[in-house]
Amino acid sequence: MKIFTKNLLLKNFWVGIFGLAMGFLEAIVVIYLRDIYYPDGFGFPMSPVSPWMYFLELIREIATILMLLSMAILIGKTRIQKTAYFLIAFGTWDILYYVALKVFLGWPPNLLTWDVLFLIPLPWLGPVLAPVLVSLTMIWIGTSILFLEDRNGPVGLIPEEWWVWIGGAALIFISFIWNYSILILKSGFTSKLLTLAQNKEFLNIIYNYVPQSFNWSLFAAGELLVIIGTIHLLIRYRRVIEYTGREIITEINHLRHHFSRLH
Repeated sequence: MKIFTKNLLLKNFWVGIFGLAMGFLEAIVVIYLRDIYYPDGFGFPMSPVSPWMYFLELIREIATILMLLSMAILIGKTRIQKTAYFLIAFGTWDILYYVALKVFLGWPPNLLTWDVLFLIPLPWLGPVLAPVLVSLTMIWIGTSILFLEDRNGPVGLIPEEWWVWIGGAALIFISFIWNYSILILKSGFTSKLLTLAQNKEFLNIIYNYVPQSFNWSLFAAGELLVIIGTIHLLIRYRRVIEYTGREIITEINHLRHHFSRLH
């Protein structure tokens, strides 16, 4: 009895290696940037950067997502498999990015340390714990999908599961851009969204801004929806899971019996 086939294990191994390499590569790029802009260590308020450098960072982030997406499209056979491999690769990359920063810089000092997570369409802010939780959830979902397909054949998500996932992801996204969204609304820059990166007045506010609180309620609601959608999927395929569980228990009992005979 094998929980995963050799082919699936090999694919997941190389997806993990890809995530490891990307995570460390991303961390090294960030270390270069921090050495330039934060020689005394990263923290808020953020150091000013030129519009050109900000634009380059946007391109780098788009390129990163395209790399992860391309790998998933190449390795996955079906739409749901491609989604699963993308989730696993993204989650692995993000977690190992923070592992690499911890190894090379000793940063973050703890999981509640604030970080700039992403820049599209607005800067995403949050404690490191938040993206780590999201990444673990992504890996869990991707692995669950691949497990079900490996044991049962093609897995299909019903519309309700897709919408619950999308709704949860939307709430998580809003929680990450919450701080800057409120800042834009309070500062009266709603009508100038497309030119904020070149707006000196807005940039002056940004470069003096220190986040105080994270919208954990919104984040938790999003995570809960995503988890509910995944659990609903697993319940629909519970017979596969129950059968696999019985196989695992049978194999464990067989090994125990074998070792007891040896002794």
